[in-house]
Amino acid sequence: MPELRSAGVERRTFLRYTSAVGAAAAITAGLSACGGPSSTANGSTGKGSGSDLIEAGLSYPLSTGFDPMITSGATPYAANMHIFEGLVDLDPATLVARPALATEMPKKINATTYRATLRKGATFHDGSAVTADDVVFSFERILDEKNASLMAQFVPFIDTVKAVDAGTVEFKLKYPFALFPSRIAVARIVPKKIVEADVKGFDAKPVGSGPYKFVSATREDKIVFEKYDKYNGSHPAKAKQMIWRLISDQSARVSAMQSGRVQAIEDVPYIDVKGLSGSAKTESVQSFGLLFLMFNTADKRFADKRVRQALHYALDTEKIIKTAMVGNATAATGYVPATHPDYQKAATVYTHDVAKAKQLLAEAGIKNLKFTVLTVDTGWVKDIAPLIKESWAAAGIEATLGIAQSAAQYAKVDKGDFEVLVAPGDPSVFGNDVDLLLRWFYYGFWPENRYGWSGTAEYKKVKQLLDKAAQAADEADRKQLWGQITDLLSDEVPLYPILHRKLPTAWNEKALPGFKPLPTTGLSFLDVGPA
Repeated sequence: MPELRSAGVERRTFLRYTSAVGAAAAITAGLSACGGPSSTANGSTGKGSGSDLIEAGLSYPLSTGFDPMITSGATPYAANMHIFEGLVDLDPATLVARPALATEMPKKINATTYRATLRKGATFHDGSAVTADDVVFSFERILDEKNASLMAQFVPFIDTVKAVDAGTVEFKLKYPFALFPSRIAVARIVPKKIVEADVKGFDAKPVGSGPYKFVSATREDKIVFEKYDKYNGSHPAKAKQMIWRLISDQSARVSAMQSGRVQAIEDVPYIDVKGLSGSAKTESVQSFGLLFLMFNTADKRFADKRVRQALHYALDTEKIIKTAMVGNATAATGYVPATHPDYQKAATVYTHDVAKAKQLLAEAGIKNLKFTVLTVDTGWVKDIAPLIKESWAAAGIEATLGIAQSAAQYAKVDKGDFEVLVAPGDPSVFGNDVDLLLRWFYYGFWPENRYGWSGTAEYKKVKQLLDKAAQAADEADRKQLWGQITDLLSDEVPLYPILHRKLPTAWNEKALPGFKPLPTTGLSFLDVGPA
């Protein structure tokens, strides 16, 4: 498949971005305060109060800016769902694509040509009209390698984008790609004039065409939004103002919910889900979000797939889920969870089998296996880490835990200075189709720069199958090819899920009628208003 960015650009992108999709605190960034009106004593701007105001508790501080081309933070990404629109957006709760700035899903003209018509009267938050030129600009800045856009890897099939007229955009593709209409949801439309004038200023104080305007942000405190009155799309703001409290401390977040300071919180600690259910509505939504086991395959021990398989068989995943996650996960039986519309059970499913693990290690000629397993300091992952160590010990495998912040661990990984990594990940924030989910971990940067699998025949096979599936016109053919990839990966397991977790959310059902918890990190208040 043709690549739109060099390996160097790709590396810069990933060094900016280590764990946003893993829902952990991401890499450091310089956003602190972004102006806006002065705050009142209670932290609001004075424009919204009582039933006009939504207040929510988010888990993570502002680790990056808001520019949708490059944003890597879980919290700004969630904020952008309210500030920006794409031609097509994903429904936050179902992840199904729906028209946003486009009047309908892009029309297929021929195998490699699509056209989209813009919603009449759509304006950016500065009052200027959204035009086809803004759409072209938004896509071209993503495709420009110099910009190291995080989104570029998801649209390598786009050749050119042009304005047919002020309200119509035409896309030419390098090859047929059947998932085009939904995939372009990764691109948010930005105002060309504002971005070109001050890109850093735009990153700090974003301007979009969505139902909510950005007012201000403070890195570890709050984000303030207000209703955009001139929004004319299908999902207008139902509150005059929103304040997102950035509460990384788990107990403080729970207390804020219990006290009524906020009307909803994300990332409820698993141990608190039952306790909160007496005073709030709680729900744990099955997500793609996975906890994965990744090996440095440049290490001769882990170059042997039997050793990798042994470590999976040795894990008592059901005990991990029951004990550390209070049942809020499902053991992986394929690459995607069974709730995914394109789920296929893998040819190899790893159950707890200590005898099998020992047999595989013996066949590989490995005795007294010892290594350090790196993992991140995210709360729920830290709870799991000792149980992983315990499982391996029962199979005669000695693992030393190395727990640190995500950025520090990936700095080691990117230098090849690791043996085994256990970490969370969730690219489904960008899209839920299997092609995107597979490419994230198995095509390009991760296998070539993180787990060192690029020289293998199996990696070449995965790439070939992914490219063939991407160009297949028939849905059944794509699914069959994705199944082949899943079976291959379940056997090779250079990086493979241990479990797919559920995301617990709590909210005041009376105060927020219509609220829905998400299968990804963050909260959505689209089509939700205070009672």
